[in-house]
Amino acid sequence: MTEESLVFVYGTLKRGFGNHHLLSESRFVGQAVTKEKYSLYEAGIPFVIENEPVSHISGEVYAVDEKTLARLDCLEGHPDWYCRKSVDVSVNTSQGGQMLEAWIYFFSKKQGVLVKSGVFRKID
Repeated sequence: MTEESLVFVYGTLKRGFGNHHLLSESRFVGQAVTKEKYSLYEAGIPFVIENEPVSHISGEVYAVDEKTLARLDCLEGHPDWYCRKSVDVSVNTSQGGQMLEAWIYFFSKKQGVLVKSGVFRKID
């Protein structure tokens, strides 16, 4: 049996975005928001900054196997570009919610425009 990890995605890995195919064999756990506040910046792609509390970040949680986690680390350039860290997220908050621990990819410096809502949307 392969060990699964929970991953919180907030940008191009979400359903309907360009990199979601990397999660095609992963189990969708639910819609989620981070327990803590962070800041979300957008410059064509999103960047979440850990030490700037602006808003709860909205996204999706997936249960991924080790091979998929390694592919995500490669995409995100972990640990040199984005850095993967464990955070608490509230999953399915509209149905009462459940607090889970999941990986998130943080970026180290601000780039682009601050998205005060904490929600990354497609750019038309």
